[in-house]
Amino acid sequence: MKRILVVTGFILIAGKISAQQSLPLAEKQYADSLMHVLQSGPSDSNKAMAGFLLADYWRSRDTTKSRGYLLQGRQLAGSYPFLKALYHFYEGQFYFNTKPEKAAEAFQAAVTALEPFKTPEAYQSAAAAWYNYALMQRNAKGDSFVTDILLNKSVPLAERSGNVEKLAHFYVQLGTLLMNNARFDKAEIYNEKAIDLLKDRFPGSTTLLFAYLSATSTCIYDSKNAAAKKFLDKAAAMLAGHPESINYPNYYYNEGLYYTAVSQFEKALVSLDKGMVLAERYHQTQLLQMMIFRKYNIYLEQKDYHKAREFLTGLVNNGNLTAEANNRRSLYAQLAKTNELLGDMKEAYRWSASYSRLSDSLHEARLREKIAELEVKFKDREKQEKIEELQEEKTRLQLKAKNSRLFNWLLGTACVLLMVIVAFFWFFLRNQKKIQQLKLTKAMLEGEERERERIARELHDGLGGMLAGIKVNLSGWASGYQNAPQDQELNRIIGQLDTSVSELRHIARNMMPESLLKFGLETALNDLCEFYMRSDLHIEFQAFNIPDSLPLPAQINIYRVVQEVLSNAVRHSKGKHIIVQCSRNGSVFLITVEDDGTGFDREEVKGRKGLGLTNVKNRIDFMKGKLEIITSAGEGTTVNIELHV
Repeated sequence: MKRILVVTGFILIAGKISAQQSLPLAEKQYADSLMHVLQSGPSDSNKAMAGFLLADYWRSRDTTKSRGYLLQGRQLAGSYPFLKALYHFYEGQFYFNTKPEKAAEAFQAAVTALEPFKTPEAYQSAAAAWYNYALMQRNAKGDSFVTDILLNKSVPLAERSGNVEKLAHFYVQLGTLLMNNARFDKAEIYNEKAIDLLKDRFPGSTTLLFAYLSATSTCIYDSKNAAAKKFLDKAAAMLAGHPESINYPNYYYNEGLYYTAVSQFEKALVSLDKGMVLAERYHQTQLLQMMIFRKYNIYLEQKDYHKAREFLTGLVNNGNLTAEANNRRSLYAQLAKTNELLGDMKEAYRWSASYSRLSDSLHEARLREKIAELEVKFKDREKQEKIEELQEEKTRLQLKAKNSRLFNWLLGTACVLLMVIVAFFWFFLRNQKKIQQLKLTKAMLEGEERERERIARELHDGLGGMLAGIKVNLSGWASGYQNAPQDQELNRIIGQLDTSVSELRHIARNMMPESLLKFGLETALNDLCEFYMRSDLHIEFQAFNIPDSLPLPAQINIYRVVQEVLSNAVRHSKGKHIIVQCSRNGSVFLITVEDDGTGFDREEVKGRKGLGLTNVKNRIDFMKGKLEIITSAGEGTTVNIELHV
């Protein structure tokens, strides 16, 4: 039996890395505490987080409840940027087992949305989002892609978070991946790392349970049954007292695997039957199919070939395990073998041919011999010569097809090469045109800023000084006349001079803000927000990692963009609150202006001019940036801008 486990097992246990759900072992108590927080928590942020966790709790039990809690959490998270980013992660969790493509999109959105946040919680969530995204791509890109994401994304982020339990979780996943690829020695190392991190500090951790179960499987495939039993007993001790735990199907799978390895088949069948009932209840479809495959192993060993074939055929028809090419190839090989043992040579030939089509070139010679052997058994002696003639014809046709494919490949390569050359020249010419446009835009913007600065200086220093001097002279003249202070016409003229000076300084400030030149971008933006505030309008400015080392032209462009977008929000939104958020991440500068105003219908204003964004778009294009406007009638407006500095 051990030979069967080693040859066919490690390919099909690959599903276990995507079937685990990290919930506390006291699951009902955990769910009740979350419900209490959701109903009477101290703040919307606590309630939103409870909603997300309840959605994750119910996703394998009741998808309707899970979706309800997910939507409730999103609604409560409305004014919390981090929780809004976290929503994408739990949306991916919701679709994890049912819609892999939607789950992958959600996890990718979570990675992007969480990137600006530099907190332990954000690092933990980003690590999990990266890993789950890799799992969604596993069938297409293979285990090497998942391993690369684990080593270069998830593990470093978990280390930055300082969360030992989360780091151990990814060690367990690495161990399982290595086990799936028959690297049992390496798998044992990562399982031991996880166990050493958790056994003293977190003895009741679900991650520790996963580590024990992963170590159990690894030891069985590495012919270390005694060590496997010790790990299995430790997992059983952790689950004792938690009869409703969603982790029992995984435990029973490993228990059945152990009993199969030590040839206690009846006990193995009992364990697998228990696990199958629970896996079906918790919608753990892939784990259910893996347990069915283990039952096939047992019936094959007991020489009950009819039952063995029945279970294998059910696995193929279900389609869950066969979604992965390696699993499909292994199932086809087992079906060919089982049908051969039953004497059904026609079916054996059919499945062996299917297996052959999935095999790589290293196994082609051996598979051709097997197919020839089955053909001999399938055909009687009188038709042997006909078989040989057909084989020769097949070989000739294959050679002709091979030559045809070679010619087509050479022709296709030449066409592709020609297309690449044409595309290169097209991109070269287009880039040259863009470079000229950027140079022209740069010259226009620089000229505009120089002229603004010149006019602002002349207004402030020239005309402003003259008006101030006139006021001083007029006030001095008035002081020499007894009735001058009561002269209403004189006072009105002096008041007009004061208003003119103030308006002149306001114009000069808009032309070139003095605070930007003296104190930098962050201070200038803060002053700009304070300038636009009124008694019925509150503007909140949030700055993250804005350095003083930005080049002055970049600071000016950023200031002009924020000034125009904020001015539009003040004039058109009719809102009472505006949030201006600016941050820098590497070479990317991010701007978000969000208001709670009336919004607008984008279709109605599409194509119109006069919204004041033409100059903004020119500056964004010049800085190779992106502009996104999110709005609808009655729901406010959010403007997201990304600039390369």
